Amino acid sequence: MSNLKQKIARLKKELNAVIVAHNYQRPEVQDIADITGDSLELARRCTEIDADVVVFCGVHFMAETAAILNPERTVLLSEGTAGCPMADMIDADDLQRWKRQYPQAAVVCYVNTTAAVKAESDICCTSANGVKVVNSLDDEEILFIPDKNLGHYVSTKTSKRVILYPGFCPPHQRLKAEQVALAKQLHPDARVIVHPECTAEVIALADAALSTSQMIRYARESQAKTFLVGTEEGLLHPLRQNNPEKAFYPISNSLVCLDMKKTTLETIAQTMELRQNVVTVPEEVRIKAKQAVDRMLAIA
Repeated sequence: MSNLKQKIARLKKELNAVIVAHNYQRPEVQDIADITGDSLELARRCTEIDADVVVFCGVHFMAETAAILNPERTVLLSEGTAGCPMADMIDADDLQRWKRQYPQAAVVCYVNTTAAVKAESDICCTSANGVKVVNSLDDEEILFIPDKNLGHYVSTKTSKRVILYPGFCPPHQRLKAEQVALAKQLHPDARVIVHPECTAEVIALADAALSTSQMIRYARESQAKTFLVGTEEGLLHPLRQNNPEKAFYPISNSLVCLDMKKTTLETIAQTMELRQNVVTVPEEVRIKAKQAVDRMLAIA
């Protein structure tokens, strides 16, 4: 592994590259990244990058967002087959049909979508700022795409009418309220933190529904010593790194995103060495998608 790390460091220097990793990546991938974070943090930081190449350790829609915000830079996806099942649940044609059905609704698009879908949306949001984005709009009717669970959570925090597209994140959807209840029996003093991509039944049993970076801050600031974590298991690494004196337990061992785990040090080195998996967005799509992302960043 040390040889791979040395190779990646050499290639990074040769390419004048920056390595960006989502909080769900493997621990060893997070450890070699220059920037780690949730979708909102990575979107922000990608506007500040000073490099010729962005190596994105995540899934395809995330690398697309980096390409949308950095048209003058080369964006490489660390594993070319890493996609997102939720993002695949909606395309531009699907969204256009829903827009015709709800012509008065503003389209709030979760960042877990393709650039083409973002281009058809009014504004983007993340799990960290979804409530803030929706409440910032003058529109009283919101078409929230594609995550029905995040959309439902947002609907409980606003007086607006929120229309839910029936998409979901498979790992978060798998987490059941019964599993949360059992974990609480095993760790009665633990704080329960879950992602708002979880179902309403799971969120109802939690102390807080938070994005991954919000979870890291919550755990750091909390007086609690034990936490039950309801999100992709990759987040356990930064939680434990930032809080070595505290204990973190996954509520379920099924909270694994297989696409996130496709990225390894080997795939990163190969991608950089071969300059492969270049992610591009057609300019007419990029401009429209960037408007939706920029509106989000202005509010955030």
